[in-house]
Amino acid sequence: MKQDVVADIAGDELPFWRTKTLAEMSDGEWESLCDGCGLCCLNKLEDWDTGEIVWTSIRCQLLDDESCRCKDYENRQATVPDCIRLTVKSVSEISWLPPTCAYRLVRDGEDLYWWHPLVSGDPETVHLAGISARGRTVSEEGIDVEDFEDYLVTWPLEVGKDGRRA
Repeated sequence: MKQDVVADIAGDELPFWRTKTLAEMSDGEWESLCDGCGLCCLNKLEDWDTGEIVWTSIRCQLLDDESCRCKDYENRQATVPDCIRLTVKSVSEISWLPPTCAYRLVRDGEDLYWWHPLVSGDPETVHLAGISARGRTVSEEGIDVEDFEDYLVTWPLEVGKDGRRA
């Protein structure tokens, strides 16, 4: 049974992501929404004519392939100047957030999936459910931008109703 459902039955307080907007969250609450999937750190390509976004399996040079976390989160923009910092404003504007992203789900009034660490209590469930980028990526280092099209993938957007990779 999901943690939030148990809280509802027990009459306990609802979890913060069900009672607060993104703008109302503390810094700690905001950071805890990141499930550690690593999908936002995959390189994406945009068709300049249509605006269509396609995903690649090429990860940012700072993304650790095993943990799916940034190797230098606090200083990431010094190394990767075009790293997109998620803010309330950017989350409302970014069209490419994966369908499983907690920031997107909360923004859209949806609940978190069962495998999210805030629900499961275990940071490994995002990987066990097959949601994360763990073991599926290559580093951008040494790959020419012209070759990115050779690494197109659709799996970041594929999720079933049960919250697992389709």
